[in-house]
Amino acid sequence: MELGLLRAFLAVSEHRHYGRAATALALTQPTLTKQIQALERRLGGRLFDRGRHGAVLTELGAALLPEAQDLVERADALERRMVRLAAGHTGALTVGFGLSSLRLAPRAVAAFRRLHPEARVTLDDLPSQQQLDRLDRGELDAGFIRLPVDDRWGQLVLHTDRLAVACTGPPPPDDPDDLAGWLAGRDLIRLVRSRGPGLFQQIAGLCAALGLPASAAQETRDLQTVLALVAAGAGVALVPASAAGIAPPSVTLAPVAHPAAEWRIGAVWHPRRLRPLTSNFLDVVRDLSPPPGAEREGRGRPPQDAGTAPAR
Repeated sequence: MELGLLRAFLAVSEHRHYGRAATALALTQPTLTKQIQALERRLGGRLFDRGRHGAVLTELGAALLPEAQDLVERADALERRMVRLAAGHTGALTVGFGLSSLRLAPRAVAAFRRLHPEARVTLDDLPSQQQLDRLDRGELDAGFIRLPVDDRWGQLVLHTDRLAVACTGPPPPDDPDDLAGWLAGRDLIRLVRSRGPGLFQQIAGLCAALGLPASAAQETRDLQTVLALVAAGAGVALVPASAAGIAPPSVTLAPVAHPAAEWRIGAVWHPRRLRPLTSNFLDVVRDLSPPPGAEREGRGRPPQDAGTAPAR
């Protein structure tokens, strides 16, 4: 049944007058009359009795009224939902994050939900390569990962992270040469490779640059456990400086001033699968963490006037 005919019927039943109903619908009265007649032919009976008191519902019209109201209301609600979905205000979003985005990712989700409360966001804690694999399969909408990645991904540089020494007591020396000797005399606690392959490689690269063995006295599968072991006096650790927010009060994080200790963090998305909802999320990410200087430019950045936004 055509919604247009039902709307015409509802207008006449509301105004009880063909002329006023036609004006409300921005139609001519003959056009409205033809629509009512078409609906009556389809239903097999008259819907209105027309007389001195205007248009009065017949028994058939009275039976149709609640059904027509319900159908039109549900159609209007569906249209509103589809418009909001197409504009990226509602729907489901899956976002990946890693160790270096422990603070940024939850902040971005919270800010996005304030702007788009109808959206449902799932955060998945995944290493960078797993995020890329899931983006490729369409199982992830956006990810916060370690850069660089190749040019087939849309990407936006967000910030630079670096390794920091997590320890208790006096901080380590600032000079990398002195730091090498300081680390050599202490037990190293480390995250297992499978849990943080990028961090594992970063630590191995720094140890190689400092002339230190890459072996660890103890490994664990959780960064908070690494920091808890440091707090307990089991040794020291090399962790992302961005992990300062989850470190116990007794643990000091001293950033390492060495080129091998730093890496970039960015937002990444699949350019061919960029939905309006994802684009809106990436706009929030970019506003929360504006990259400095030249890092503000991201490859594969979608045009802003098209309702799209870049992410890492």
